[in-house]
Amino acid sequence: MTAIPDDKLFSYGHRVKGKVVVITGGASGIGKESALRFAEHGAKVVIGDLNGPGAQAVVDEIEAAGGTAASIKCNVVVWEDLVALFELAISKYKAVDIVIPNAGINERADFDTVRFKDGKPVQPKLTTMDVNLNAVLYTVHLAQHYLCVNKKEGDLKAIVLIGSVASWVGIPSGNIYSASKHAILGLMRAMYRSLDVKGIRISVIHPFFAVRLFLAGIPMLPVTRIAGAIFYSATDPDPATNASSWLLPDDGPVWLIEKERFKFGVYKMIDQRTNAVFKGAKGFIFYKRLFTDIWQNTAPVRYFGFAVALGVYAWKNQEQISTLVNQYLTK
Repeated sequence: MTAIPDDKLFSYGHRVKGKVVVITGGASGIGKESALRFAEHGAKVVIGDLNGPGAQAVVDEIEAAGGTAASIKCNVVVWEDLVALFELAISKYKAVDIVIPNAGINERADFDTVRFKDGKPVQPKLTTMDVNLNAVLYTVHLAQHYLCVNKKEGDLKAIVLIGSVASWVGIPSGNIYSASKHAILGLMRAMYRSLDVKGIRISVIHPFFAVRLFLAGIPMLPVTRIAGAIFYSATDPDPATNASSWLLPDDGPVWLIEKERFKFGVYKMIDQRTNAVFKGAKGFIFYKRLFTDIWQNTAPVRYFGFAVALGVYAWKNQEQISTLVNQYLTK
């Protein structure tokens, strides 16, 4: 792990000047602090929040300080509202560069107890899952498209997800919340390869503040540090930190947990096997696109083109393919 002290969290502030940052839940708390910090460094901030007046108040504060911002009332569990948020960013600023699906809630259901009404079990409310996971999935799904609108080679493009200590451990009586935050970590780990091909970074921030209610006496984690971690993870130019987690214990500093830290025990074995498959992923995508063009435009050479593309791919990756085949034949 690598420690990132507070005075280094905005080291790459110059990279966001003129960039467009979309933040959900930006009317208060972590979202508001993040919006202010990005705007302070010259970014154009677009805020979506269910609290429309609160979001506009943040916009007013940014503009009063000489920054640029816009807002829209947005219920993150409503697909059309999220589309409108991204469309606002494109219509006003012609691009989206950083996306922060920050909106989230705490546990809203007693999942440990089955309740009854008229002698029958009552369906539990999964509002926490809707906001903390489903809305994030919607946002990330849209981000894949809008981050590429008017994108130029070398542009900073990033998605920063908000996890928790509950991404790593189960919180007693926080079953749904823990499930949602575990899923956020899994989403990053599953998507980073496809996003990397598109030139998009992805990371997860894990604040420890979620356990304050359970661990009395532990000091509150400063919101400024969380916003700083979001800022640093989005702007870090090192490609090796893509798909990393950023852990924030209550007694600081921010800890960068490189993705290689996930690789131990059975995870290491799985990783070795999947890497053998994915090592040539970018090349495979190229040949897939080439084959598609041939298929659509040159019917007489379809099968010949496929054979050539497949042969080139196999030749370039023969060592990895041989290793993978041997592993499965000998297990």
